[in-house]
Amino acid sequence: MKKNLKIIFCLICFFTFLSIVHATSTTDLAPNSKSAMLIDFDTGEILFQKNEHEPLAPASMTKMMSMLLIMEAIDNKTLSYDTDVTISENAASMGGSQVFLQANEVYKVKELLKGIAIASGNDAVVAMAEKIAGTTEEFVNKMNEKAKSLGMKDTTFKNPHGLDTEGHVSSAHDMAILARELVKHEKILEFTSIYEDYLQKKDGTSTWLVNTNKLVRFYNGVDGLKTGFTSKAGYCLTATAKKNNLRLIAVVMGAETGDKRSSDISSMLNYGFNTYKTTILLTKDTVLGNKRVELGNIEMSEIVLKNDYSKLLKTEEKIPNYSYNLKVDRLVAPIQKGTTVGKVEVIDGTGNKVDELEVTVKESIEKIKFMKLWLRNLKYITSGKILIK
Repeated sequence: MKKNLKIIFCLICFFTFLSIVHATSTTDLAPNSKSAMLIDFDTGEILFQKNEHEPLAPASMTKMMSMLLIMEAIDNKTLSYDTDVTISENAASMGGSQVFLQANEVYKVKELLKGIAIASGNDAVVAMAEKIAGTTEEFVNKMNEKAKSLGMKDTTFKNPHGLDTEGHVSSAHDMAILARELVKHEKILEFTSIYEDYLQKKDGTSTWLVNTNKLVRFYNGVDGLKTGFTSKAGYCLTATAKKNNLRLIAVVMGAETGDKRSSDISSMLNYGFNTYKTTILLTKDTVLGNKRVELGNIEMSEIVLKNDYSKLLKTEEKIPNYSYNLKVDRLVAPIQKGTTVGKVEVIDGTGNKVDELEVTVKESIEKIKFMKLWLRNLKYITSGKILIK
């Protein structure tokens, strides 16, 4: 009997040990990397992190900030995809990964953005930095200003390309923040999702562009974002992938090989897609209520969310039953669509507020013309109703 109990006890210890080993091994989803981060794009919720604030060399993941500033310049109309960019001697002389631009050649922004996003061209990114800010030094100032505004506290940029420079550091946490901001410019994914293409040169030849992010081709759903490698940084990658309504952003830094960085990213993405789902509870077109508009060319405006409202849930979780409390102050024309005009509170089944979302008008509202306002007031007077503004 004692012998049997002893055997049973040993077996219990053995299987307990196995379960501990299994739990430990599955806890680190990025065992090959110095630091890592996995977040949900819509909510920013952190799904996995490892040494996420450790300052490390980001290598060419730096170019995500350069691409963000390019996309913002396009949105602000200071650039267009068809703007001409003349390649300087400085840009043409850049080492490391390049698309072999020659000084005094002229390319469109779209061509150079392709060279940055697909082939990680240092020459292309320096040319764009000079186009936007005049000098790379001033562009780097803009990079750091933007990093500060995004709350990237672990980051200091020294150049726009990511070649090793003393003090040029970031973290997995900050790269995830940056990637999330960049992916908000959805057009960038049209470039980062290309696996191979050609840059047509001015002398009639072409440069073959092959994406340094192999997961674009080999992992279903990956459509970006940026790799990095230097001897100091090791192998780095910020990837984004979308399946169904769920978009994830995964970052690894300091892996020993390209295969190991891809393995860690795949591991995190598999975990995210297998464990979570995202549900759009309200779209930005959903009308939440109506509000009278003072001095508007229309008297009533429909109120909608500024952005879709999504909730990240475990795959087995049921969709929450929420109610919504709209809070909008007086509306006075003119009002542009997209302008925040109030909030909507999200209330759970127990009466607790779980979220507060910004709302806007469904359509832009112009200020009413004087004669139309006079006629409107006259109508109200003759109908016996209260005079409106």
